[in-house]
Amino acid sequence: MFSETPPLKPIEPGYHLRILTNAQLADFKAASLEILAEVGVHCPSEKALNIYAEHGAQVDFDHEIVKLPPDLVLAAMSHAPRHYTMGARRPELDLTLDGKHFYCATDGCGTEVIDFATRERRTSVKDDVAQMARVADYLTSIGFYWPMVSAQDFPALAPLHELDASLNNTVKHVQTETVMDEFMARYAVEMATVIAGDEATRRQRPPLSSLVCTIAPLSQDKGGMESALVFAEAGLPVGFMSMANVGSTGPATIPGTLAAADAEIVAALVLIQLAYPGAPTYHSMMPGVMHPRTGGYLATPWEGGLSYAIGVELAHMWGVPSLAGVFGTDGQVPGWQSAAESAANLLLCALVGADTGAGLGLVESCTLLYPEAVVLDTDIYHQVRHSARGIDTSREALALEVIQTVGPRGHFLKEKHTRANLRQLEFSDLTAQPDPTGGFRDPVEVAREKADWILANHQPEPLSDPQKKELARILEAAARELGAE
Repeated sequence: MFSETPPLKPIEPGYHLRILTNAQLADFKAASLEILAEVGVHCPSEKALNIYAEHGAQVDFDHEIVKLPPDLVLAAMSHAPRHYTMGARRPELDLTLDGKHFYCATDGCGTEVIDFATRERRTSVKDDVAQMARVADYLTSIGFYWPMVSAQDFPALAPLHELDASLNNTVKHVQTETVMDEFMARYAVEMATVIAGDEATRRQRPPLSSLVCTIAPLSQDKGGMESALVFAEAGLPVGFMSMANVGSTGPATIPGTLAAADAEIVAALVLIQLAYPGAPTYHSMMPGVMHPRTGGYLATPWEGGLSYAIGVELAHMWGVPSLAGVFGTDGQVPGWQSAAESAANLLLCALVGADTGAGLGLVESCTLLYPEAVVLDTDIYHQVRHSARGIDTSREALALEVIQTVGPRGHFLKEKHTRANLRQLEFSDLTAQPDPTGGFRDPVEVAREKADWILANHQPEPLSDPQKKELARILEAAARELGAE
């Protein structure tokens, strides 16, 4: 038997803010176009270089440098769709990227886990991906699933085993950030077709999408770009993320790092639109800052607080959806630091109109999984969801009639209006939970119990037996081709 996956609760902002003025957006666009035309990007893929060259880019094949004229960039980006659907196994869980809804995903690609049972720190395995997919399937905050940690027990084919564990344990959309070569991508597309049922559905409601990281500064990954071309040819959404680091792989100013990072992303987006005009793509900006005294990477320093939200505005400037950086924290354990950093980033990104975001559930700069962390982040998510939706000022909401009825020095407890409206309020199921000994329980302890309860009680709708067998066959075929049996 399986249990129903609860409906999604996306963030639907009732009001918005702007960080960049139109003039500042124009400055950023001009900067990116100048970088692309005069500096260019390094691209070590002969396949990609040929596509660039065939469409009028200036390509130095010896040094693998591509320079893109502004007219070519603007013409290519004019084909990129601003809105499209990211499908799920069940249509009611599809993600409609329409500019009105903001869907979030778990964080991904962590390498260590606080063990579910022993609470000991260890390296991650495929079963951790599966377990957290089940937790994510239950949580209404999670619109789509990133395999949260790496399947290190299958090192040769880890990306495909992560997909296998994910697709078998959630009915939601899955997005991979580890399929980074053409070989893996071909098999990933086969897996997506198994889930969709046929090619037409795979294109109309793609159940799988891909995220490819660029290499700062101003470089592309050979395997990543070639995998992106495979996904785009199959109609599966593909996005590009820059994680340029202020002061090391980016200039020592945040605007300078954002300009270089944007150029990296746009160069990749242009490649996809040149090869497959109209292919669904997205833009993702997740820069960090180098600590000047230690050289360490910081995901959420004070100085970088606006970067993720500005990335959203740059994505929309180019006419594509955004994948915002949300919940990424430098905190070592779920606690005060992780909560403070997560709430601020999420609210900013929601209010500037982010389409999607990722980052729930990992700490230590997105490397360590505490099973309860995604439950704690869900509580923050719903608090932000309520804050972002705005307020109703209708006559019913202002309660004018019942205020007249009760009058001065009365009370509202007995009124029908009170009973009807109190039932509409939502409250945290982690905070303010009574402790039998007095006071309130520790929310982290409550979250840990909830994660355990989900794993014990929630079993998402399984794939059909033929689908399971087909996914297993695909893994076996990939292992034979790779010689990793």
